[in-house]
Amino acid sequence: MNSDYLKNKRILLVDDEQALLDMVVSILKSEGFTNILTAKNKKEALSLAVTSQPELAILDVMLPDGDGFGLMEQLRENGEYPILFLTARGEEEDKFKGFGLGADDYVVKPFLPKELIFRIIAILRRSYKDENPLVKLHNSEIDFERAEVIKDGEHIPLTAKEHDILSALYRNAGRIVTIDALCEAAWGDNPFGYENSLMAHIRRIREKIEANPSRPASLITVKGLGYKLIVEGY
Repeated sequence: MNSDYLKNKRILLVDDEQALLDMVVSILKSEGFTNILTAKNKKEALSLAVTSQPELAILDVMLPDGDGFGLMEQLRENGEYPILFLTARGEEEDKFKGFGLGADDYVVKPFLPKELIFRIIAILRRSYKDENPLVKLHNSEIDFERAEVIKDGEHIPLTAKEHDILSALYRNAGRIVTIDALCEAAWGDNPFGYENSLMAHIRRIREKIEANPSRPASLITVKGLGYKLIVEGY
């Protein structure tokens, strides 16, 4: 799926280090994001949140007039939009606290610019539906709303399990999804023992989406780890 439609979303970036703000703004702009707001403390962030209504907030945990956890709770009082923590606080208890409050992701400094962009696009894609429901692969398209694959003009229905597996892969487009995670997505909280069933479903999915299932271009095996879905324009 082409992510260009996401790059007009208003992003509120909150950090008290000007150098970090400048660096992240530069990273975002280099990837085509055009609507970036910055704040160096809670007071500025809350004011911008009211006047500009951001569609994603990226927060540091440590701020001069409080912490990002408290800021997140205040932001959520005024609007439901995704929040990502970008912070040097990498302790497990901080991550648990962030996710426990409802954060959409938690990235620890130092970070790779490309990873940050992937995380941001993944969050925005989950939160804001594309006006075009078709997900473009190398040789086919997926229509998740209709649960079907379109290939060579033919509409091929997906089973419920195939839909669940493809949805989990699509939410992490371009990234490895482990076998355990895919089994859990398809079979629920007790996914153990379904590895062979997963392989059979992967084989049938490839027959539907690939021009040559024996040489897949879209649904790739990462040996010993899992699978990843290659989405055009991502």
